[in-house]
Amino acid sequence: MTSSILAQDPTLADFGRDPWWLVLGKIVFAFAFGLLATLLGVWFERRVVGYMQVRPGPNQVGPFGLLQTLADGLKMAFKEDILPKAADKVVYFFAPTISVICAVTALSVVPFGPMVSIFGHHTPLQVTDVPVAVLLLLACSSMGVYGIVLGGWASGSTYPLLGGLRSSAQMISYEVAMGLSIVAVFMTAGTMSTSGIVAAQGDATRLTIFGTEIPAPGWYAILLLPSFIIFFIATVGETNRAPFDLPEAESELVAGFMTEYSSLKFALFMLSEYVAMVTMSAVTTTLFLGGWRAPWPITIWEGANSGWWPMLWFFGKVIALVFVFVWLRGTLPRLRYDQFMRLGWKVLLPINLVWILVLSGLRSIEDWDTRGKVIAVGIPAGLLLIATLFWPSRRPQPKPTTQEQVDNRPYGSFPLPPMDLQVPPSPRITRVVAEREPANIVAGSDSREV
Repeated sequence: MTSSILAQDPTLADFGRDPWWLVLGKIVFAFAFGLLATLLGVWFERRVVGYMQVRPGPNQVGPFGLLQTLADGLKMAFKEDILPKAADKVVYFFAPTISVICAVTALSVVPFGPMVSIFGHHTPLQVTDVPVAVLLLLACSSMGVYGIVLGGWASGSTYPLLGGLRSSAQMISYEVAMGLSIVAVFMTAGTMSTSGIVAAQGDATRLTIFGTEIPAPGWYAILLLPSFIIFFIATVGETNRAPFDLPEAESELVAGFMTEYSSLKFALFMLSEYVAMVTMSAVTTTLFLGGWRAPWPITIWEGANSGWWPMLWFFGKVIALVFVFVWLRGTLPRLRYDQFMRLGWKVLLPINLVWILVLSGLRSIEDWDTRGKVIAVGIPAGLLLIATLFWPSRRPQPKPTTQEQVDNRPYGSFPLPPMDLQVPPSPRITRVVAEREPANIVAGSDSREV
Protein backbone atom coordinates (compact mmCIF):
# COMPACT_ATOMS: atom_id res chain seq x y z
CA MET A 1 0.00 0.00 0.00
CA THR A 2 1.54 3.28 -1.10
CA SER A 3 1.80 6.42 0.95
CA SER A 4 -0.75 8.20 -1.24
CA ILE A 5 -3.33 5.58 -0.26
CA LEU A 6 -2.54 5.92 3.42
CA ALA A 7 -2.89 9.70 3.24
CA GLN A 8 -6.33 11.26 3.47
CA ASP A 9 -5.58 14.01 0.94
CA PRO A 10 -5.54 12.69 -2.63
CA THR A 11 -2.85 13.77 -5.06
CA LEU A 12 -2.75 13.89 -8.86
CA ALA A 13 -1.01 10.50 -8.85
CA ASP A 14 -4.12 8.91 -7.30
CA PHE A 15 -6.26 9.60 -10.37
CA GLY A 16 -6.40 7.46 -13.48
CA ARG A 17 -6.00 4.14 -11.62
CA ASP A 18 -9.65 3.23 -11.03
CA PRO A 19 -11.46 0.46 -12.96
CA TRP A 20 -13.99 1.51 -15.55
CA TRP A 21 -17.04 0.65 -13.44
CA LEU A 22 -15.79 2.85 -10.59
CA VAL A 23 -15.18 5.78 -12.94
CA LEU A 24 -18.66 5.31 -14.40
CA GLY A 25 -20.13 5.24 -10.91
CA LYS A 26 -18.42 8.53 -10.02
CA ILE A 27 -19.75 10.15 -13.19
CA VAL A 28 -23.29 8.96 -12.46
CA PHE A 29 -23.00 10.20 -8.87
CA ALA A 30 -21.84 13.68 -9.95
CA PHE A 31 -24.64 13.89 -12.53
CA ALA A 32 -27.25 12.66 -10.04
CA PHE A 33 -25.97 15.14 -7.46
CA GLY A 34 -26.47 18.01 -9.90
CA LEU A 35 -30.03 16.94 -10.83
CA LEU A 36 -31.13 16.07 -7.30
CA ALA A 37 -29.62 19.26 -5.90
CA THR A 38 -31.57 21.20 -8.54
CA LEU A 39 -34.88 19.59 -7.60
CA LEU A 40 -34.27 20.18 -3.91
CA GLY A 41 -32.85 23.64 -4.61
CA VAL A 42 -36.06 24.83 -6.27
CA TRP A 43 -38.10 23.49 -3.34
CA PHE A 44 -35.63 24.98 -0.87
CA GLU A 45 -35.83 28.39 -2.53
CA ARG A 46 -39.63 28.42 -2.49
CA ARG A 47 -39.78 27.39 1.15
CA VAL A 48 -37.16 29.89 2.32
CA VAL A 49 -38.64 32.81 0.36
CA GLY A 50 -42.09 31.80 1.61
CA TYR A 51 -40.81 31.89 5.18
CA MET A 52 -39.25 35.32 4.60
CA GLN A 53 -42.53 36.62 3.14
CA VAL A 54 -44.65 35.07 5.93
CA ARG A 55 -46.43 32.54 3.72
CA PRO A 56 -46.20 28.73 3.71
CA GLY A 57 -44.75 28.01 0.29
CA PRO A 58 -45.27 24.59 -1.37
CA ASN A 59 -46.74 22.17 1.17
CA GLN A 60 -49.36 20.07 -0.63
CA VAL A 61 -47.56 17.73 -3.05
CA GLY A 62 -45.64 15.20 -1.00
CA PRO A 63 -44.36 15.61 2.57
CA PHE A 64 -43.52 19.29 3.19
CA GLY A 65 -44.14 19.87 -0.54
CA LEU A 66 -40.98 17.98 -1.52
CA LEU A 67 -42.57 16.56 -4.68
CA GLN A 68 -43.81 19.95 -5.95
CA THR A 69 -40.72 20.47 -8.12
CA LEU A 70 -41.11 17.00 -9.63
CA ALA A 71 -44.76 17.75 -10.38
CA ASP A 72 -43.78 21.02 -12.06
CA GLY A 73 -41.21 19.17 -14.18
CA LEU A 74 -43.82 16.67 -15.35
CA LYS A 75 -46.23 19.51 -16.07
CA MET A 76 -43.67 21.27 -18.28
CA ALA A 77 -42.85 18.01 -20.06
CA PHE A 78 -46.48 17.58 -21.20
CA LYS A 79 -46.98 21.18 -22.26
CA GLU A 80 -47.15 22.12 -25.93
CA ASP A 81 -43.74 22.74 -27.47
CA ILE A 82 -44.10 25.91 -29.56
CA LEU A 83 -41.51 26.76 -32.21
CA PRO A 84 -41.44 30.39 -33.43
CA LYS A 85 -41.61 30.83 -37.19
CA ALA A 86 -38.56 33.13 -37.31
CA ALA A 87 -36.41 30.83 -35.13
CA ASP A 88 -33.26 29.06 -36.29
CA LYS A 89 -34.47 25.53 -35.57
CA VAL A 90 -31.11 23.81 -35.02
CA VAL A 91 -29.58 26.46 -32.78
CA TYR A 92 -32.92 27.01 -31.02
CA PHE A 93 -33.01 23.32 -30.11
CA PHE A 94 -29.40 22.87 -28.94
CA ALA A 95 -28.98 26.16 -27.01
CA PRO A 96 -30.55 24.90 -23.73
CA THR A 97 -28.45 21.74 -23.78
CA ILE A 98 -25.22 23.75 -24.00
CA SER A 99 -26.00 25.55 -20.75
CA VAL A 100 -26.91 22.31 -18.94
CA ILE A 101 -23.84 20.39 -20.16
CA CYS A 102 -21.42 23.16 -19.16
CA ALA A 103 -22.97 23.48 -15.70
CA VAL A 104 -22.82 19.72 -15.02
CA THR A 105 -19.31 19.26 -16.48
CA ALA A 106 -17.81 21.58 -13.86
CA LEU A 107 -18.72 19.03 -11.16
CA SER A 108 -16.22 16.56 -12.62
CA VAL A 109 -13.23 18.28 -10.95
CA VAL A 110 -14.93 19.16 -7.65
CA PRO A 111 -13.65 17.01 -4.72
CA PHE A 112 -16.53 15.63 -2.64
CA GLY A 113 -14.29 13.94 -0.06
CA PRO A 114 -10.88 12.39 0.72
CA MET A 115 -9.53 8.94 -0.11
CA VAL A 116 -12.04 6.19 0.70
CA SER A 117 -12.38 2.46 0.12
CA ILE A 118 -15.09 1.35 -2.34
CA PHE A 119 -15.38 -2.45 -2.74
CA GLY A 120 -11.70 -2.83 -1.84
CA HIS A 121 -10.48 -0.06 -4.17
CA HIS A 122 -8.88 3.01 -2.56
CA THR A 123 -10.02 6.00 -4.57
CA PRO A 124 -10.64 9.74 -4.06
CA LEU A 125 -14.24 10.98 -3.95
CA GLN A 126 -13.72 12.99 -7.13
CA VAL A 127 -14.35 12.13 -10.77
CA THR A 128 -10.96 13.41 -11.97
CA ASP A 129 -8.35 16.06 -11.36
CA VAL A 130 -5.80 17.78 -13.58
CA PRO A 131 -2.99 20.28 -12.88
CA VAL A 132 -5.17 23.08 -14.30
CA ALA A 133 -8.53 22.00 -12.88
CA VAL A 134 -9.53 25.54 -11.84
CA LEU A 135 -9.04 26.72 -15.42
CA LEU A 136 -11.50 24.00 -16.45
CA LEU A 137 -14.01 25.48 -14.00
CA LEU A 138 -13.53 28.92 -15.54
CA ALA A 139 -13.93 27.47 -19.03
CA CYS A 140 -17.22 25.78 -18.10
CA SER A 141 -18.48 29.00 -16.55
CA SER A 142 -17.55 30.97 -19.67
CA MET A 143 -18.97 28.42 -22.13
CA GLY A 144 -22.31 28.27 -20.33
CA VAL A 145 -23.18 31.77 -21.54
CA TYR A 146 -23.09 30.54 -25.15
CA GLY A 147 -26.32 28.64 -24.57
CA ILE A 148 -28.00 31.82 -23.35
CA VAL A 149 -26.67 34.01 -26.17
CA LEU A 150 -27.47 31.48 -28.89
CA GLY A 151 -30.91 30.83 -27.42
CA GLY A 152 -31.71 34.54 -27.45
CA TRP A 153 -30.41 35.01 -30.98
CA ALA A 154 -32.03 31.88 -32.43
CA SER A 155 -35.49 32.80 -31.07
CA GLY A 156 -35.91 35.45 -33.77
CA SER A 157 -37.43 37.96 -31.34
CA THR A 158 -36.32 41.25 -29.84
CA TYR A 159 -36.61 40.57 -26.12
CA PRO A 160 -34.65 37.29 -26.20
CA LEU A 161 -31.91 38.94 -28.26
CA LEU A 162 -31.57 41.80 -25.77
CA GLY A 163 -31.46 39.29 -22.91
CA GLY A 164 -28.71 37.30 -24.62
CA LEU A 165 -26.64 40.44 -25.25
CA ARG A 166 -27.03 41.47 -21.64
CA SER A 167 -25.88 38.05 -20.49
CA SER A 168 -22.75 38.17 -22.65
CA ALA A 169 -21.83 41.65 -21.37
CA GLN A 170 -22.51 40.46 -17.82
CA MET A 171 -20.24 37.45 -18.26
CA ILE A 172 -17.38 39.54 -19.66
CA SER A 173 -17.65 42.12 -16.87
CA TYR A 174 -17.64 39.67 -13.97
CA GLU A 175 -15.45 36.93 -15.42
CA VAL A 176 -12.47 39.27 -15.07
CA ALA A 177 -13.14 39.90 -11.38
CA MET A 178 -13.68 36.18 -10.78
CA GLY A 179 -10.42 35.24 -12.49
CA LEU A 180 -8.43 37.79 -10.50
CA SER A 181 -9.92 36.43 -7.26
CA ILE A 182 -8.72 32.94 -8.16
CA VAL A 183 -5.23 34.33 -8.89
CA ALA A 184 -4.90 35.05 -5.16
CA VAL A 185 -5.79 31.41 -4.47
CA PHE A 186 -3.09 30.23 -6.93
CA MET A 187 -0.49 32.43 -5.28
CA THR A 188 -1.28 31.13 -1.81
CA ALA A 189 -1.85 27.44 -2.57
CA GLY A 190 0.89 27.11 -5.20
CA THR A 191 -1.25 24.87 -7.39
CA MET A 192 -4.26 24.95 -9.77
CA SER A 193 -5.41 21.46 -8.82
CA THR A 194 -8.68 21.44 -6.87
CA SER A 195 -7.56 18.56 -4.65
CA GLY A 196 -4.28 20.40 -4.01
CA ILE A 197 -6.12 23.60 -3.07
CA VAL A 198 -8.26 21.69 -0.56
CA ALA A 199 -5.13 20.05 0.88
CA ALA A 200 -3.41 23.45 1.18
CA GLN A 201 -6.33 24.79 3.23
CA GLY A 202 -5.86 22.01 5.76
CA ASP A 203 -2.59 23.49 7.03
CA ALA A 204 -3.42 25.51 10.14
CA THR A 205 -1.13 28.13 11.59
CA ARG A 206 -0.70 29.95 14.87
CA LEU A 207 -0.76 33.71 15.22
CA THR A 208 0.85 35.76 17.97
CA ILE A 209 -1.47 38.57 19.06
CA PHE A 210 -0.45 40.67 22.06
CA GLY A 211 2.01 37.98 23.09
CA THR A 212 -0.59 35.17 22.95
CA GLU A 213 -0.55 32.38 20.39
CA ILE A 214 -3.95 31.46 18.95
CA PRO A 215 -4.79 28.89 16.26
CA ALA A 216 -5.79 30.37 12.90
CA PRO A 217 -7.83 28.43 10.31
CA GLY A 218 -6.39 27.73 6.93
CA TRP A 219 -9.53 28.48 4.91
CA TYR A 220 -8.91 31.01 2.17
CA ALA A 221 -12.25 32.68 2.97
CA ILE A 222 -10.43 34.07 6.03
CA LEU A 223 -6.88 34.26 4.71
CA LEU A 224 -8.03 35.92 1.48
CA LEU A 225 -11.20 37.65 2.65
CA PRO A 226 -11.27 40.35 -0.10
CA SER A 227 -10.86 37.68 -2.80
CA PHE A 228 -13.65 35.60 -1.26
CA ILE A 229 -16.08 38.54 -1.17
CA ILE A 230 -15.33 39.58 -4.75
CA PHE A 231 -15.47 35.98 -5.99
CA PHE A 232 -18.88 35.37 -4.45
CA ILE A 233 -20.29 38.63 -5.86
CA ALA A 234 -18.93 37.67 -9.29
CA THR A 235 -20.47 34.21 -8.86
CA VAL A 236 -23.91 35.73 -8.30
CA GLY A 237 -23.42 37.83 -11.43
CA GLU A 238 -22.22 34.84 -13.47
CA THR A 239 -25.24 32.70 -12.57
CA ASN A 240 -27.74 35.48 -13.41
CA ARG A 241 -29.22 35.37 -9.94
CA ALA A 242 -30.96 38.26 -8.19
CA PRO A 243 -30.09 41.07 -7.76
CA PHE A 244 -28.10 40.53 -10.99
CA ASP A 245 -30.85 38.75 -12.99
CA LEU A 246 -30.84 41.42 -15.69
CA PRO A 247 -30.82 39.02 -18.70
CA GLU A 248 -34.28 37.76 -17.68
CA ALA A 249 -35.75 40.86 -16.06
CA GLU A 250 -39.52 40.44 -16.35
CA SER A 251 -40.13 44.17 -15.80
CA GLU A 252 -38.03 45.06 -18.86
CA LEU A 253 -37.60 41.99 -21.11
CA VAL A 254 -40.68 39.86 -20.26
CA ALA A 255 -38.49 36.81 -19.53
CA GLY A 256 -35.30 37.69 -21.37
CA PHE A 257 -33.44 35.09 -23.40
CA MET A 258 -36.03 32.33 -22.76
CA THR A 259 -39.16 34.34 -23.64
CA GLU A 260 -39.89 32.21 -26.73
CA TYR A 261 -39.10 28.85 -25.07
CA SER A 262 -41.69 26.45 -23.71
CA SER A 263 -42.10 22.87 -22.52
CA LEU A 264 -38.88 20.86 -21.98
CA LYS A 265 -36.61 23.47 -23.56
CA PHE A 266 -37.74 26.02 -21.00
CA ALA A 267 -37.24 23.39 -18.30
CA LEU A 268 -33.65 22.85 -19.49
CA PHE A 269 -32.88 26.56 -19.18
CA MET A 270 -34.39 26.58 -15.70
CA LEU A 271 -32.41 23.43 -14.85
CA SER A 272 -29.15 24.98 -16.08
CA GLU A 273 -29.64 28.04 -13.88
CA TYR A 274 -30.12 26.01 -10.71
CA VAL A 275 -27.37 23.52 -11.60
CA ALA A 276 -25.02 26.48 -12.13
CA MET A 277 -26.01 27.88 -8.73
CA VAL A 278 -25.26 24.56 -6.99
CA THR A 279 -22.06 24.06 -9.01
CA MET A 280 -20.70 27.51 -8.20
CA SER A 281 -21.56 26.94 -4.54
CA ALA A 282 -19.50 23.74 -4.68
CA VAL A 283 -16.64 25.59 -6.42
CA THR A 284 -16.71 28.36 -3.80
CA THR A 285 -16.63 25.71 -1.08
CA THR A 286 -13.63 24.06 -2.74
CA LEU A 287 -11.61 27.22 -3.30
CA PHE A 288 -12.36 29.22 -0.16
CA LEU A 289 -14.18 27.16 2.49
CA GLY A 290 -11.81 24.24 2.89
CA GLY A 291 -13.67 21.88 0.56
CA TRP A 292 -14.70 18.70 2.36
CA ARG A 293 -12.79 19.55 5.54
CA ALA A 294 -14.82 19.87 8.73
CA PRO A 295 -15.25 23.30 10.30
CA TRP A 296 -14.13 24.11 13.81
CA PRO A 297 -14.95 22.81 16.47
CA ILE A 298 -15.77 19.54 14.68
CA THR A 299 -12.07 19.25 13.84
CA ILE A 300 -11.40 18.46 17.50
CA TRP A 301 -12.66 14.97 16.67
CA GLU A 302 -9.77 13.10 15.04
CA GLY A 303 -11.97 11.19 12.59
CA ALA A 304 -13.80 14.27 11.29
CA ASN A 305 -11.77 14.45 8.07
CA SER A 306 -11.53 10.74 7.30
CA GLY A 307 -13.87 8.19 5.76
CA TRP A 308 -17.27 9.26 4.48
CA TRP A 309 -17.90 12.00 7.05
CA PRO A 310 -16.29 14.75 4.92
CA MET A 311 -19.14 14.44 2.38
CA LEU A 312 -21.51 15.63 5.10
CA TRP A 313 -19.40 18.72 5.78
CA PHE A 314 -19.12 19.41 2.05
CA PHE A 315 -22.89 19.19 1.45
CA GLY A 316 -23.52 21.35 4.52
CA LYS A 317 -21.31 24.13 3.17
CA VAL A 318 -22.97 23.93 -0.26
CA ILE A 319 -26.44 24.20 1.31
CA ALA A 320 -25.30 27.21 3.35
CA LEU A 321 -24.11 28.99 0.20
CA VAL A 322 -27.33 28.14 -1.65
CA PHE A 323 -29.20 29.67 1.27
CA VAL A 324 -27.20 32.88 0.75
CA PHE A 325 -28.23 32.87 -2.94
CA VAL A 326 -31.89 32.54 -1.91
CA TRP A 327 -31.46 35.13 0.83
CA LEU A 328 -30.17 37.67 -1.69
CA ARG A 329 -33.13 37.01 -3.98
CA GLY A 330 -35.62 37.48 -1.16
CA THR A 331 -34.15 40.74 0.17
CA LEU A 332 -32.37 42.80 -2.51
CA PRO A 333 -34.06 44.58 -5.43
CA ARG A 334 -32.74 44.26 -8.96
CA LEU A 335 -29.99 46.67 -9.90
CA ARG A 336 -30.15 48.99 -12.88
CA TYR A 337 -27.93 47.95 -15.75
CA ASP A 338 -25.61 50.95 -15.39
CA GLN A 339 -25.23 50.28 -11.65
CA PHE A 340 -24.43 46.66 -12.36
CA MET A 341 -21.70 47.51 -14.87
CA ARG A 342 -20.28 50.26 -12.66
CA LEU A 343 -19.95 47.78 -9.78
CA GLY A 344 -18.03 45.31 -11.93
CA TRP A 345 -15.64 47.64 -13.73
CA LYS A 346 -15.16 50.56 -11.33
CA VAL A 347 -15.36 48.85 -7.93
CA LEU A 348 -14.59 45.13 -7.98
CA LEU A 349 -11.88 45.17 -10.65
CA PRO A 350 -9.68 48.00 -9.20
CA ILE A 351 -10.01 46.65 -5.64
CA ASN A 352 -9.02 43.18 -6.84
CA LEU A 353 -5.95 44.48 -8.65
CA VAL A 354 -4.78 46.44 -5.61
CA TRP A 355 -5.34 43.43 -3.34
CA ILE A 356 -3.29 41.14 -5.58
CA LEU A 357 -0.49 43.72 -5.63
CA VAL A 358 -0.55 43.90 -1.82
CA LEU A 359 -0.62 40.10 -1.56
CA SER A 360 2.38 39.81 -3.86
CA GLY A 361 4.30 42.31 -1.75
CA LEU A 362 3.50 40.41 1.45
CA ARG A 363 4.66 37.12 0.00
CA SER A 364 7.98 38.67 -0.99
CA ILE A 365 8.85 39.41 2.66
CA GLU A 366 10.85 36.40 3.81
CA ASP A 367 11.28 37.17 7.52
CA TRP A 368 7.54 37.28 8.27
CA ASP A 369 5.14 34.33 8.45
CA THR A 370 3.12 34.27 5.22
CA ARG A 371 -0.21 33.18 6.69
CA GLY A 372 0.14 35.55 9.61
CA LYS A 373 0.77 38.59 7.49
CA VAL A 374 -1.98 37.67 5.02
CA ILE A 375 -4.49 37.33 7.85
CA ALA A 376 -3.28 40.56 9.47
CA VAL A 377 -3.84 42.47 6.21
CA GLY A 378 -6.62 40.43 4.54
CA ILE A 379 -9.23 40.64 7.30
CA PRO A 380 -9.08 44.45 7.66
CA ALA A 381 -9.04 44.77 3.87
CA GLY A 382 -12.11 42.54 3.60
CA LEU A 383 -13.98 44.51 6.25
CA LEU A 384 -13.04 47.72 4.45
CA LEU A 385 -14.35 46.26 1.19
CA ILE A 386 -17.67 45.34 2.82
CA ALA A 387 -17.97 48.84 4.26
CA THR A 388 -17.20 50.33 0.83
CA LEU A 389 -19.85 48.23 -0.93
CA PHE A 390 -22.61 48.94 1.58
CA TRP A 391 -21.77 52.54 2.46
CA PRO A 392 -24.52 54.88 1.21
CA SER A 393 -23.36 56.71 -1.89
CA ARG A 394 -25.62 59.72 -1.37
CA ARG A 395 -26.16 61.88 1.68
CA PRO A 396 -29.76 61.45 2.91
CA GLN A 397 -31.92 64.49 2.23
CA PRO A 398 -33.76 66.07 5.20
CA LYS A 399 -37.43 65.22 5.32
CA PRO A 400 -39.58 68.23 4.33
CA THR A 401 -42.02 69.63 6.83
CA THR A 402 -45.78 69.41 6.39
CA GLN A 403 -46.03 73.06 5.28
CA GLU A 404 -43.26 72.54 2.71
CA GLN A 405 -45.09 69.48 1.35
CA VAL A 406 -48.29 71.51 1.01
CA ASP A 407 -46.47 74.41 -0.69
CA ASN A 408 -44.65 72.12 -3.13
CA ARG A 409 -47.74 70.09 -4.02
CA PRO A 410 -48.74 70.50 -7.68
CA TYR A 411 -52.15 71.86 -8.52
CA GLY A 412 -54.88 69.25 -8.58
CA SER A 413 -53.01 66.56 -6.67
CA PHE A 414 -54.24 64.62 -3.66
CA PRO A 415 -55.75 65.47 -1.20
CA LEU A 416 -57.31 68.55 -2.91
CA PRO A 417 -59.22 67.36 -6.02
CA PRO A 418 -59.76 69.79 -8.91
CA MET A 419 -62.97 71.74 -8.92
CA ASP A 420 -63.81 70.73 -12.48
CA LEU A 421 -63.57 66.94 -12.70
CA GLN A 422 -63.92 66.94 -16.50
CA VAL A 423 -60.60 66.35 -18.24
CA PRO A 424 -60.02 69.03 -20.90
CA PRO A 425 -59.72 67.62 -24.42
CA SER A 426 -56.30 67.31 -26.00
CA PRO A 427 -55.48 70.16 -28.45
CA ARG A 428 -54.13 67.63 -30.95
CA ILE A 429 -57.32 65.55 -30.90
CA THR A 430 -59.44 68.71 -31.26
CA ARG A 431 -57.45 69.77 -34.32
CA VAL A 432 -57.68 66.35 -35.98
CA VAL A 433 -61.46 66.17 -35.41
CA ALA A 434 -61.90 69.66 -36.86
CA GLU A 435 -59.97 68.68 -40.00
CA ARG A 436 -62.04 65.52 -40.55
CA GLU A 437 -65.51 67.04 -39.96
CA PRO A 438 -66.10 68.33 -43.55
CA ALA A 439 -65.27 64.91 -45.01
CA ASN A 440 -67.67 63.19 -42.63
CA ILE A 441 -70.47 65.64 -43.46
CA VAL A 442 -70.01 65.07 -47.22
CA ALA A 443 -69.95 61.31 -46.78
CA GLY A 444 -73.12 61.51 -44.71
CA SER A 445 -74.94 63.64 -47.29
CA ASP A 446 -73.97 61.23 -50.05
CA SER A 447 -75.30 58.29 -48.12
CA ARG A 448 -78.62 60.02 -47.51
CA GLU A 449 -78.98 60.84 -51.19
CA VAL A 450 -78.39 57.19 -52.07
